[in-house]
This record gives sequence, structure tokens and C-alpha cells, in this order.
Amino acid sequence: MPPALPGIIDVDQRSSKSEPSQPAAAARPVFDLRQIAANGGVVSWRLPYPAGTGGYRRQIASLMPTTHANQANQAIPLPHRKVLRSWLVPVSTKSTTIALALALTDLALFTALMAGVVLSGNPVVQLFMALLAGFMIARLFILGHDACHQSFTPHRRLNRWLGRLLFLPSLTPYSLWDVGHNIVHHGYTNLSGFDFVWQPSTLEAYERMPAWKQRLERIYRSGWAPWLYYLVEIWWKRLYFPSKAVMPTRRGIFAADSLLVSAAAAAWIAGLLVAASATGQSPLWLLAVGFLLPLLVWNGLIGFVVYVHHTHTRIAWYADKKSWSGANPFVSTTVHLTFNSFFGAALHHIMEHTAHHVDMGVPLYRLKQAQAILEARLPGHIVIQPFSWHWYFDTAKRCKLYHFERGQWTDFSGAATSEAGVLALAQ
Repeated sequence: MPPALPGIIDVDQRSSKSEPSQPAAAARPVFDLRQIAANGGVVSWRLPYPAGTGGYRRQIASLMPTTHANQANQAIPLPHRKVLRSWLVPVSTKSTTIALALALTDLALFTALMAGVVLSGNPVVQLFMALLAGFMIARLFILGHDACHQSFTPHRRLNRWLGRLLFLPSLTPYSLWDVGHNIVHHGYTNLSGFDFVWQPSTLEAYERMPAWKQRLERIYRSGWAPWLYYLVEIWWKRLYFPSKAVMPTRRGIFAADSLLVSAAAAAWIAGLLVAASATGQSPLWLLAVGFLLPLLVWNGLIGFVVYVHHTHTRIAWYADKKSWSGANPFVSTTVHLTFNSFFGAALHHIMEHTAHHVDMGVPLYRLKQAQAILEARLPGHIVIQPFSWHWYFDTAKRCKLYHFERGQWTDFSGAATSEAGVLALAQ
């Protein structure tokens, strides 16, 4: 796997274009969805959160039907990204009140669950609360992820400090996530050699791997080990005191943020040991249910989420920058995974992922509206996948290696498992 940051990327010279500006505040106006659907007019409106989101989606969908990408209605050419972003300006308004309410609510729930793990004394209840605590770590991380994108509140400094705070339960160093995610992943999504998140190998590269690494690759892509992939390949190698080979740029803030999460982990462990002594519980048991299990759940969730966001038999990877940039990658490399339950909302709408990649400035509490606008106006261009465990494991079975010349997923023997020329979908 190539380094996360090839030498041509200088993280100290980021473009201001990657951080969309905050739209000017305006009074609440009346908007006309038919104007949006019929003639492309951008109407300035402010949508509340969270009430009414489904209604807006249904209104827009009834005016311009959404088409799954695998149905391939490519009659409408994909506009420039600046145009796509202009469509989303009305739903890009940031709210400090909403952001703080979400952060305080999730922090309180996480704290309550951890207190329950320590104080319940019932192993079954402790295990259940530990699992929920792991889920809450994921929710807190998603809020911090938004803050790191400068889309959580209108205030840059507040976003930075909120991001660091919200990243602590997941032990995520803020500045290193900023580089690896905001600059590399968002800047070069599914471009081999740059975007390292679930980057597939070719058959030739796989056959050159030592036997132990081939076995590890098979485990990672079995569908059962997203937790192991994220823990080893992302957190350990690229986020927590990364080596110079992985992170050539050395900055003091990287070490400082890694030390910050180390201090948080030490305080967390120390608190559990003190609690074990005070309540007469086994220290090893309390560390297992109060520290290791929540973090294992967190790693499983984030590993799963980043996999399904960009891995699909209809989603292409690219070996060269020219073909990648010509494929409108901010739309074509991202899956919108839909759910029939509360799961999407429980993960703060991070599954409305096409809108997030088109414009990172849209706050998570408005992503559902933004996704609805894009799906209404870009029929045939967005991969929309209803989630099922059958689909997930079928995808894991098919998407093992990638043949870049054919634009095709293969298994570990090199046999094709998807249609050839999938990259034509994005043209």
C-alpha cells in the first residue's frame, strides 16, 4: 500500500477552496420546490432540524424522480462541482445552537452509559451498556468529523476545540484526521496511490505480497473484520503517532494531538481502575467492558461505514489522475446507503454521503435535505443502495481486488465479479 501522503502533497499549503464559505444569514423566506425542479433556480431557504426532513425529500422526489445509478439514465450531463455546490447553498446554514445541543446530548448519553457500566454490577447489563457506549462513541466522532470539516458551527475556533473534545472517546488525533481525511480522502476519493481508505490491490500487487499479508488482506475483505482493518490500517498506522514513511510531513500539532488522546486513554483507564477498587469489581473485567469493548464496537462501526461509503460493484477506482478527474469523482465514487429503520438518523445522517462529498460545508443536520436535492436533480448519476446484510456480504465477496484497465472488481484469483467498464458510469 503506498504512503498516505505522496511527496507531491504538502499539507501546509491547503487550498482555501476545500473549505466552502459560510453563506450569509437571511430571514426565513418562502421557497418553491417546483422552481428548483423545473428551471434550476436556486431559492434561498432555511430548513429546520430535524422535523420535516422526510417531507422535503418526498416533495422533491415527486417533482423529479430519483434514478438509481445502475439504471443508468445518463441523459442529463453532470454539471461542474461549483454548480452542484450552488444548489446546496440554501441548506448549508450552520447553527451554533443546534451543534451545541447535539454535542451536549451525545456527551451526556455517553457519560450516562459509562456510569451504568461501572455502577450496574450486573454483567449482562454491563455488556449491553458497553455496546451502546461504543455506538455513542461513533455518534460523538461523527459530530467531531463535522467540526473538523468546519461545518458544525459558524465559528472556526469553536469547531477546532469541539472537534478535539468530541474525538477523545474514539482516541482520534484531530490534526492527523484532518490531513488524512479532509485533504487526502476528500481531495482524491478512490484515486489509487492517494486515497488509502479501503484501497483495493491489483492481482499483480496481491501476488507479490508475502503469505502473511495475503492472509491479512483476505481477513480484512471477508466482511467480518472492518474493526480490525480500521484499528490497524487507519488508526494505528496513520493516526496514532504515524511513522515518517506514512506521514512525511512532521508538525508539532500532530504529536500534540497524539499525546492528547494518549492522556485521555490513560485517564479513562485510571478512572476504571479506581472505580473497580471502589466497587469491589475485577479490574480486568471493568477494563474489558468499560474500555476495550466500547472501542472495539467503535472500530467496527467506523470500519464498516467507511467501507460501504465507497465500495460497491458499481463504484470505480482509478489508477491515474486524468481518468479520475474526468469521472466527476465527487459524485461517482460515493454510495448513498439507505435504511428502512432509524439507523441512518442514529448515525447523524452520515450515510447521506454523496451530498457530503459534493460539499463538505453542509452540516450533518442538513445532509438529508442536501442529498434529496442532488438525487432529484441528478437522475442516473448517484449510486443509491438499499442496505441489507445480503448485499453487504455479497459486496464483500465480490470486491476483493481491482482491475484498473478494465474498470472491474475481481476476486482473489483475478476472476471478474462485476461488469467491465464500471468507470463509464460516471461519464
